[in-house]
Amino acid sequence: LMVWLRRCTHYLFIVVVAVNSTLLTINAGDYIFYTDWAWTSFTVFSISQTLMLAVGATYYLTFTGVPGTATYYGLIMTVYTWVAKGAWFALGYPYDFIVTPIWLPSAMLLDLAYWATKKNKHSLILFGGVLVGVSLPLFNMVNLITVADPLETAFKYPRPTLPPYMTPIEPQVGKFYNSPVALGAGAGAVLSVTFTALGCKLNTWTYRWMAA
Repeated sequence: LMVWLRRCTHYLFIVVVAVNSTLLTINAGDYIFYTDWAWTSFTVFSISQTLMLAVGATYYLTFTGVPGTATYYGLIMTVYTWVAKGAWFALGYPYDFIVTPIWLPSAMLLDLAYWATKKNKHSLILFGGVLVGVSLPLFNMVNLITVADPLETAFKYPRPTLPPYMTPIEPQVGKFYNSPVALGAGAGAVLSVTFTALGCKLNTWTYRWMAA
């Protein structure tokens, strides 16, 4: 009974983490809606996506101990997001403008780090974390480049839910604008190590809570 109780609790936690990860990053692909602030948004969203993917995927991966689980978790987030993006399409936005963040390649690298180091948690945290942080902004920028006429489309289809205080007054320039991928990847490489460690710790905390 206790074994099944633990398993069910873990699966429940995984579903909750996966759903919340997706909800928190659901609009993270829509950098271009913020027009003048697009690259700043890209950098900030890259870090938020890295956080949700690294924590959830690591938690799930260390729970099962099976390489490939992180990729499966990334797939869950992707499918949830596809469904949510269908709402944008229903509102009349063109299909080639609905950007879905790419999590799968980064999740695959996390699995690879775990497998290649023979399931060493510390190596997973260090190598896997860095790989996720570096790769996610890169893959998402490649994804964003495929959008057809982004600026023109953004002006034609303004984001209806953008609150007044988020509306830019003038174009934002500076270091964010110069290299959003480099800044996102640099910050992600450092922060993702902490995010991945948190995913491992979450697993430990869950076991302790259930064993009490």
